[in-house]
Amino acid sequence: MGKKKSKHEVPARIGVVDTMFARYDMGGAARAELADCPGYGSRFTVVSKTVPGFKDLAVAAKNLIERDGCSIVVALGMPGKAPIDKQCAHEAALGIMQAQLLTSTPILEVFVHEDEADDPEVLASVFKNRSAKHARNAYWMLFEPEQLARRAGQGVRQGFEDAGPLGVA
Repeated sequence: MGKKKSKHEVPARIGVVDTMFARYDMGGAARAELADCPGYGSRFTVVSKTVPGFKDLAVAAKNLIERDGCSIVVALGMPGKAPIDKQCAHEAALGIMQAQLLTSTPILEVFVHEDEADDPEVLASVFKNRSAKHARNAYWMLFEPEQLARRAGQGVRQGFEDAGPLGVA
C-alpha cells in the first residue's frame, strides 16, 4: 500500500468502532491519534461507528469493511470485572477473529479490561495509551509496515510500559 496515490484515487479508509459501555472515550483517543498521522484527510480518512457493547464490535467492524470500504478497522471495547464479562470478552474476540477471516481484512481488537488497574487515573492512562497505540499500529500496517518490523521482538506493549526484549544471548 506504499505506492503513490494518483489525484483520482479515493483515500484509504481506516475504521474505528467503539462502545457506549466503555468508561473512557476510546474512539476519541484512536481518532485523535489518526488525525496526527501523515496524510490524514488526503491519503486516508477515518470512518467511525459506535455500538452499545463489545459483543457488537464484530458486526460493526465487518460492516465498516464491507459497506464503508475500510481497509483496516480498530475495534475498541471494555470488558467488565465479573467472570461473565471475561467469558463474553473471549466470545467477542472470537467474533472479531471470524470477521477478519470472512473479510480478509485486519481488525485490531483493542480491549481494556476494567480490572487492569484499581486506580482510575492509571486505568484512564491504559485506555488512552492502548487506544492511541493501536490506532497508530493500524496506520503503520497500511502505510508504513517497516515501522512494525523495526519493533519486532522488542517487547513493545500497548497500555502499559514496554516490557523490552529478553536480552539473552
